[in-house]
Amino acid sequence: MDAELKNLQIDRNKRRSAEPSKWATRWIITGVVILLLLGGWRFASQKFNPEPVVDVQRVKSISAGSAPEGVILNATGYIVAAHKIEVAAKVIGRVKWIGVDKGDRVKEGEVLVRLEDDEYQAQLTQAKGQLTSLQAKLDEATNGSRPEEIAQALANVNTAQSDLDNAKVTLERNKSLLKDGVVARQVLDDAQARYDNATHRVNSLQKTYELVKLGPRKEQIDSLRGQVDQARGAVNYAETNLANTIIRAPVTGTILERAVEKGEFVTTSFVGDRGAKGYVVSLADLNDLEVELDIAQNDFAKLHSRQHGAVTTDAFPDRKYDGFIKEISPEANRQKATVQIKVKISQPDTYLRPEMNASVAFAAEEKAAAKTGSAARAVVMVPAAALRDGSVFVLLEGKALRRPVKTGATSTQGVRVEQGLVGGEDVILNPPAGLKDGDRVRQKAATL
Repeated sequence: MDAELKNLQIDRNKRRSAEPSKWATRWIITGVVILLLLGGWRFASQKFNPEPVVDVQRVKSISAGSAPEGVILNATGYIVAAHKIEVAAKVIGRVKWIGVDKGDRVKEGEVLVRLEDDEYQAQLTQAKGQLTSLQAKLDEATNGSRPEEIAQALANVNTAQSDLDNAKVTLERNKSLLKDGVVARQVLDDAQARYDNATHRVNSLQKTYELVKLGPRKEQIDSLRGQVDQARGAVNYAETNLANTIIRAPVTGTILERAVEKGEFVTTSFVGDRGAKGYVVSLADLNDLEVELDIAQNDFAKLHSRQHGAVTTDAFPDRKYDGFIKEISPEANRQKATVQIKVKISQPDTYLRPEMNASVAFAAEEKAAAKTGSAARAVVMVPAAALRDGSVFVLLEGKALRRPVKTGATSTQGVRVEQGLVGGEDVILNPPAGLKDGDRVRQKAATL
């Protein structure tokens, strides 16, 4: 009975241990305070520095979706870069550093890739050492013998001449002694041999002395000059190879493809996707775009060089661009029964991308002459509320960009824009009085 009563009693120590610790309470309070501060900062920033909320309307060509007047042929194709460049390496090596990625804009001469250059540095050092050695030999030959060398050669001749004189005296003495029977015949023969050797040595040293005075032959100097030129060429070649480990942009343009990564091996010829790479990046000037079209031979007679047409894309059908036939293939495609032509886009913008689908509406010659450079001007209309001081504000990526425009007649559809817009832009209606070019704005949410 007593045991059961004890089990029913409340242990106050366990209740105390179940209460949260002081540290947990502090952390909870700190988190709440931080959330309140962040909320207050956001509220204050929106209250004291708010982004203006604006109404936006997209301007369209009044003839969008319909065939333009005077069109004699519609053709579809793809947008291509007029000059696509695959930047390759002149030397083989492993990629040490690559500083660009797809979509980056680069300027002519900007460094794109660096290859490992330890081997080329060593080759240059070796070539410079060889050049220095050969140049020293050439200088020695050109300057001739030094006075000290000439004096040494003359001293050797004088020493040999003294030995010759001594050998001659000994030989004469031994001849006399042989007649008197004092010495044997062998002694005379030894004296004669020493005399002959001394004579030959004097003659040899005399010729050496004369050569030292004359210096190297002209042929020897010319040979050394040739070796120096060859060594200098080797140095220039090594310097060129070292410089070619730095790959630069040949033209100003946009990177279309990054073909290598750090650590990959680059060669001067293409091996394959899994082998060494033959080029490092491809780039093109996206301000020089063309539409590549295959025209059926039955329709080819309708077109001619420099003929104008209105270019549109599937991605932005409301935007129109003026173009003209820049290139006509000199031969037809037998299998397709087509002739390839290229239409240069007169004023491309950032909306256009290589490999986009594109359509070209070719106008009759008399219509094209009237519309050259003005395919978009005659059809773009904007609301009068979007105009302010001869300009409109275009909403692009959260910013208000000021665009000067030249306006024409006003109608119930709005104000006609002669220059400044091509259609498809989001213009701001009733721009705030203090709005400036580049200010950030927020588009007013659409009401249901």
